[in-house]
Amino acid sequence: MKKLLLICFLAGYSLSQAQTELVFVYFNSKPNKTAFYANPLSELSQKALDRRTALGIALNDQDAPIEQSYIQNLQNLGFTITDSSKWLNGVAVNANQAQVNLIKAQPFVQSVESFAKNSSLILKTQNTNKWESFEKAQKDLTTFNYGSGSEQIDQINLRPLHLAGFTGNGVSIAVIDTGFPNVNTGTAFSRLWTNNKIKAGYDFVTKTTNIYNTSLNAHGTVVLGAIGGYIQNTFVGSAPDADFYLYRSENAAVEVPEEELYWIEAAEEADRKGVDVITTSLGYNVFDDPKYSYTYAQMNGTTSFIARASQIAASKGIFVLIAAGNSGEQTWHYITTPGDNAQVFTIGSVDSAGLSSGFSSYGPNSLGVIKPDASARGTAATTVDNNTTTSVSGTSIATPIAAGGVACLIQAFPTMSRDLMKTKLRQTASLFPNYTDQMGYGILNFGNLYNSVLNTSELVKKDKFAIFPNPVKTILNIATEGEVSSLEVYDNLGKLVLKSKKQKSINVQDFSNGTYYLKIQMKDQVYYEKFLKE
Repeated sequence: MKKLLLICFLAGYSLSQAQTELVFVYFNSKPNKTAFYANPLSELSQKALDRRTALGIALNDQDAPIEQSYIQNLQNLGFTITDSSKWLNGVAVNANQAQVNLIKAQPFVQSVESFAKNSSLILKTQNTNKWESFEKAQKDLTTFNYGSGSEQIDQINLRPLHLAGFTGNGVSIAVIDTGFPNVNTGTAFSRLWTNNKIKAGYDFVTKTTNIYNTSLNAHGTVVLGAIGGYIQNTFVGSAPDADFYLYRSENAAVEVPEEELYWIEAAEEADRKGVDVITTSLGYNVFDDPKYSYTYAQMNGTTSFIARASQIAASKGIFVLIAAGNSGEQTWHYITTPGDNAQVFTIGSVDSAGLSSGFSSYGPNSLGVIKPDASARGTAATTVDNNTTTSVSGTSIATPIAAGGVACLIQAFPTMSRDLMKTKLRQTASLFPNYTDQMGYGILNFGNLYNSVLNTSELVKKDKFAIFPNPVKTILNIATEGEVSSLEVYDNLGKLVLKSKKQKSINVQDFSNGTYYLKIQMKDQVYYEKFLKE
């Protein structure tokens, strides 16, 4: 397959690949932008416009469509164009020096930039498995509610949001990855289809809608599974009720700079659809052709095309999560792009004990910006693939687990500035104000962020309360001057085990030892507290 594509490339462009490079042609204007501003629905969905309105983000020229006559003019000069970006306002072509000179002479062209950042740098291509620590092994699981997903949900303290009814409903997530084989047929995804949660999909590599082809790499499938997968009494993803847009930008068989353009096109389409979150477990530093490879010095958040586009996506109010990478034990042990961009939220990996996974890539970026931002479970995490659960390791899986938590937060606080949300996520992580180069500010704590926002809201916390003793052996008391309408206790698997009305104490003597969640319904507010039964 890879050889066939190479032959086609040579036939189409040049007898010598060394004579050409992939370049990006920047256009100098958008003549139709006035028409766009007069009718923004011609380019953006109502949901995209509503997101901007809710977050106070104005439309700008980046939102306007690219000028099609400019593309046609380049095609008339003999260039084949398959990839473009309205955000960057240009197109990608393969060109030699003479052709670049011809392009630059066109009146509608602002500049030309090569993707080859290190044309004289000779680097050995890293192994063809881009997710070296992304290993799959089937597991025999006990049948119960959250099942094997319970530990990774609780490690980032996401249960309080789920118990409060924030499971991602109404929030849109774009998963940009390798493809999604078996998602259209696997029973682990049937709940998404039944509830119309998969909204659209597209393959930007082949320019088709064939994203479920079983010949595609399943990396995207298990990434989606960590968020939206569901097997009754066995597994629940981190945002099981979110809406999903599934985009393929990565060809797992090769590492070529065009993949950066595919990602940008996918992100622009996600913005058109009005998505709230983009999650991507991909990263780039070394390409098959070493002239396109990056150095660590270029991991500065703005050198790569994909990093620049990621920042634009974030400026549109999209919460962008990027995997830090799995190079922690390799010669190149740093984060990769676009995880180097300061505006994206980069996720590292930890194990079940809360320690950094050895494979998790190191920050900071080359300008000293702290990366990763925070961490989630990435060693032996659980997801679903086709009809069953599977164990997975890699920052590739830590990222979607975190992305589901972000979707739940956005459902809970839809008008919160995304920059403020990022700041609060860092401030409530386990190591803050300290950090490490592998964990960032530590393990995410969605419950703490949720409660901290509620506690500072003008509408809540009029009733002060405390629960004691904690840990508890027999009677758990709720000390408050306010009236308790009801109490509900959920076990560590999310199952309701006790409910009482208008009481300020409960008897837990017969409970099994372990962690429980107490839902306290006051007159005007609901609180969630965790307690330990001894």
